Amino acid sequence: MKKIFLIMMASMAIVSCAPKGEKAPALDLSNLDTTVSPKVDFYKYATGGWQVKNPLRPEFSRFGSFDVISETNQKQLNELFESMVDMKAAKGSVDQKISDLYKMALDSTTRNELGAKPIMDDIARIQAVTTKDELWHLLAKMSLEGTGTGFYGSGVEADLANSDMQVLYLGQGGLGMGDRDYYLKEENAALKEGYQQFLVKILNLCGIENAEDIAAKTMEVENNIAEYSWTREQNRNMTAIYNPMSSEQIFAAYPNLGFEIDCEELGIPAQEKIIVEQPSFFENFDKYIAGADLETLKAYALAHLVSGSCGALSDDFYTASWEFFSHQMAGAQEQKPRWKRAMQVPNGLLGEAVGKMYVERYFPESSKKKMLDLVENLRAAWKEHIAALDWMSDSTKVRAQEKLDAFTVKIGYPDKWKDYSTLNIDPELTYYENLKNASAWYMKDNLSKLGKPTDKTEWGMTPQTVNAYYNPTTNEICFPAGILQKPFFDPDADAPVNYGGIGVVIGHEMSHGFDDQGSMFDANGNMANWWTAEDKEKFDAKGEILVKQFDAVEVLPGVHANGRYTLGENIGDHGGLSISYSAMQNALKAHPQGLIDGLTPDQRFYLSYATVWAQNITDQEKARLTNMDPHSLAENRVNVSLRNFQTFFDAFDIKEGDPMFRPEEERVHIW
Repeated sequence: MKKIFLIMMASMAIVSCAPKGEKAPALDLSNLDTTVSPKVDFYKYATGGWQVKNPLRPEFSRFGSFDVISETNQKQLNELFESMVDMKAAKGSVDQKISDLYKMALDSTTRNELGAKPIMDDIARIQAVTTKDELWHLLAKMSLEGTGTGFYGSGVEADLANSDMQVLYLGQGGLGMGDRDYYLKEENAALKEGYQQFLVKILNLCGIENAEDIAAKTMEVENNIAEYSWTREQNRNMTAIYNPMSSEQIFAAYPNLGFEIDCEELGIPAQEKIIVEQPSFFENFDKYIAGADLETLKAYALAHLVSGSCGALSDDFYTASWEFFSHQMAGAQEQKPRWKRAMQVPNGLLGEAVGKMYVERYFPESSKKKMLDLVENLRAAWKEHIAALDWMSDSTKVRAQEKLDAFTVKIGYPDKWKDYSTLNIDPELTYYENLKNASAWYMKDNLSKLGKPTDKTEWGMTPQTVNAYYNPTTNEICFPAGILQKPFFDPDADAPVNYGGIGVVIGHEMSHGFDDQGSMFDANGNMANWWTAEDKEKFDAKGEILVKQFDAVEVLPGVHANGRYTLGENIGDHGGLSISYSAMQNALKAHPQGLIDGLTPDQRFYLSYATVWAQNITDQEKARLTNMDPHSLAENRVNVSLRNFQTFFDAFDIKEGDPMFRPEEERVHIW
């Protein structure tokens, strides 16, 4: 269970570069489509040229500015990995682990020769089970071995009410397609059929004769899980998902789920506090398990074992997985090249070790210093805005300022790197066995934190990640080195361009500390109310306006955006724009700026913001993201969000009657 709020999950993509030796402009005007008026469709006006220059290539279901940087980072990291292939690294060293993982990931010849052989022993273990208790014991053992196939999720994280300590969380899970709506909504019938056929295909690849029966039984279990699962909107209610229970209470309340056996096998002693996130899910699923046929439960475990292992087996397994999850669900037309898939493995499993190499080679320390200055400028603007709010009482303002002052800022890379010395990568073992061992290492690493103080120096992302986050339990904002590049951050750019790019990103993450979820946490990272009832009511009412604005957007025929589910991220964008604009104005007072390329500072600010969200995307991916992503689609993060700001209307002379105009009485002003 992750309580981290992201600005965007970036996918991998193709990059276009300026000619060597030629400095690219801070704001590239060829990204514009001047055949479209900014008064009609600002997103198309600001990014239409970019979309033409960066067509959606077959391997992608979406491709945007985030992905451009991700592709650059991938190529840089792959160069590092390739340089390590022939090195004589000492056994047990980080270099050995990275290079061997990379070589094994590239070696499809060996995997294709082995076919399903690496997984067959694990399949046989499940097939041999004769009782439900045996199944619970086996699944717990397999979790410790790195092949978790459980019916729900669990993990150790900071206690929301006492963030200094680590506790165990139990949450719903177990859906192969990821979200309940794929199972419950009639319009997703084709995807359900595609998923079931995918299961049949990979089970057949393992030589399992009753593959269709196993796939059908798996769907029966997942349909029930979906029926009992909470909605995405319900899961955003932080107080509703915080339900402390003792081990004994859980054993008594849900006796059929095998949790007591889990604790025994995983070595988890009796706990006074375990957080159950969706009590009604566990209550209903426990009843289902009580009456479920053992063979049905075994079928589910077997199908999930194979499905979760496709990337570690032969190419036909990977292709089957790609055909459903990437092609049918997301609309990609072509598999990513092998080098991209290979480099993702060490980059994921040894992320901070790779990150250390990355920052030593590619991240200038000067960028860290400039980012710290920008953060403090944004913090100063936040203080001004809080002080000037006409809807918040003085007592709540004091607490808000305290929280703002307490923000921990993490930029570039961690001061303390993760220790991978006990993670074993053995080239004598199969790729499947090594990935199992790595998963087991992470499982044990997480469990080792149970009952211990929270290490607030840990990072929730690797330095090479093109993203940023806010974590409410540590009250921290984090900006990895990977995102500190154009179009987000350019150390040589004029202030409006940087404030419209990375400035809004900084403000966005700060805003998460005060969005509909983050606002429930105090300066110390504990879930505690610091609002007066009247102030909270006013704040919630403002959020409802944003909900309605986004709900009104039809992203595809008959498919509307989900303003409730995306509320936190939309508040983040709203606050980021508002605060960064003020920070820019403060900067321009000290260093006034005239027209550049015929554009005013305000125009450059808003165009820079839109450039961050430049993107091409398939309709399938639009539908998938609308169903699963707490972020609004890129186009709406521009066209819907900007229409709350008079300064935006003034910058582009947008007036009543123009499609981009929104009347004052329909706008929202929060921070």
